Amino acid sequence: MPDNIQNTFEDLTAPNKLTQRARLSETSQGTPMYLEQVYHWSYLNPRNVKWLDREWIVKIILWWQHAKLRHAAFSEIQTGDKVLQTAAVYGIFSPSLAEHLGSAGQLTVVDVAPIQVSITLKKLSEYLNATVVLSDASQYQVCKDTTVILSYFLLHEVPDDYKQKILDNLLSQLSLGQKLVLVDYHKPHWAHPLKPLMSFIFNQFEPFAKSLWHSEIKVFSHIHNEFNWEKSTFFNGLYQKVVVTRK
Repeated sequence: MPDNIQNTFEDLTAPNKLTQRARLSETSQGTPMYLEQVYHWSYLNPRNVKWLDREWIVKIILWWQHAKLRHAAFSEIQTGDKVLQTAAVYGIFSPSLAEHLGSAGQLTVVDVAPIQVSITLKKLSEYLNATVVLSDASQYQVCKDTTVILSYFLLHEVPDDYKQKILDNLLSQLSLGQKLVLVDYHKPHWAHPLKPLMSFIFNQFEPFAKSLWHSEIKVFSHIHNEFNWEKSTFFNGLYQKVVVTRK
């Protein structure tokens, strides 16, 4: 087990810190290099993580569209569903999802960063229907009774080859009756007043995001022709929801 994962494992398994709803996958290959190089400041640095993990920060980053986008995601999920959330989300997204699922449902949150697993575990500590797993979404083996796989603003943060790995892994395990729900950025209307600012932000801080402006999400998967892709956009095109089902 890599040192960074081992340290977090030891911390979480200390008395009163590990519950039966937390599982740390020892098959993880460690934190991806792109995460260390590009997003260390926002997702790995303990001081910044603590400061950024606030609901009002998420609202500002998403231009006060977070509630609408969260509702759009939750509208694809029924009470009692078994949901795989493919990455940690700052704020109260995961606790809200656990509440939405109810006691009959089940939420599994997967993240590749030990610190994100730790903070998500704390946020979900009171929810008996939630599990947190340290693993890579591009390698994770989806439980066969999973109803919905949810990716909420993950793809724009990973390199294009990693987009392909994540999508191909998840889609290859998608069965009839299951669905993959993707909520992420999208190319805004040419006259969108925020387009120049978002372009600048992406160039400076989100180097993998603009590929979602130039290409449909499905093209990043080698097996996309095996599935139905239904897309809707929000906030004059800046955001999108894509629902994927097997043909």
